[in-house]
Amino acid sequence: MAEISFIARMATSILKSTKPDYMDSSEKVLEFLKEKTDDANPVKSVFKSFDFNCMQVFHYGGENSKNTILFMHGGAYVNDINYQHHLYCYKLARNLNAKVLCPVYPLAPSHHAMETYDLITELYKILIENDNDLTLMGDSAGGGFVLGFCQYLNTIDLPQPDHIVTFSPWVDISMDNPPYDNDDDPILGEVGLKEIGKRWAGHLDAKDFKVSPLYGDNRGLADTLVFAGTNEIFYKDIKRYVERLEEDNVNVKFITGKGLFHIYPLFPIPEAKKAFKIIKKEILD
Repeated sequence: MAEISFIARMATSILKSTKPDYMDSSEKVLEFLKEKTDDANPVKSVFKSFDFNCMQVFHYGGENSKNTILFMHGGAYVNDINYQHHLYCYKLARNLNAKVLCPVYPLAPSHHAMETYDLITELYKILIENDNDLTLMGDSAGGGFVLGFCQYLNTIDLPQPDHIVTFSPWVDISMDNPPYDNDDDPILGEVGLKEIGKRWAGHLDAKDFKVSPLYGDNRGLADTLVFAGTNEIFYKDIKRYVERLEEDNVNVKFITGKGLFHIYPLFPIPEAKKAFKIIKKEILD
């Protein structure tokens, strides 16, 4: 195992102790999905939000900011935005002089991917008409959505954003490239992810590019920055996806956190500070 910071090692231990039991159990994930209800109430937060077609959108930074970032939060398509996302979006707004928007998009199992596609497409149309220097960014499931959405933009004749940034993107909800290393990942598990992926896909095939961008056409995508930890369950699929980006002549940078876990750039660890410097350079230069 590569040498990582003491704080990162501590974070790994804490994450392992709090890993959701539904990630590694067929019985538990079915129970979790059965109990999960569609909560139409707005997510409460100290940060400002507005309503867009009945979808709550959090807003960080000023209207006259130089850059705009549309951030799609992770949570395996079943969990809402959390404090970690709020703090990171606030950090982006403050340090990049950016207006950051984070939609609270419809989630599985009550909703499916195409509902979110329809909403985000309409929001995106407004952003490309009114904003300069637009970045699409997302972590985990949100990162997978961003990549599939950018492939989708080419099919509906909408322009690409200026930048794409993803953290540990879920690029294949079919989880059809075993074996997956469940033991090293302190957050996710193959069993739970596979069942959740089916619910998110809805009527789409699990290998449809809109839910699994690993199988899509990347030609013409904007400059792309991808982060992944070598100890996360998605690492093998992400690496394979980056190779596809290179084959499709996309300008891509792949930053690997050796010995690190899923979405590590969002955590308060030294390695995340290095990641943020790379993101800042990518967007501002």
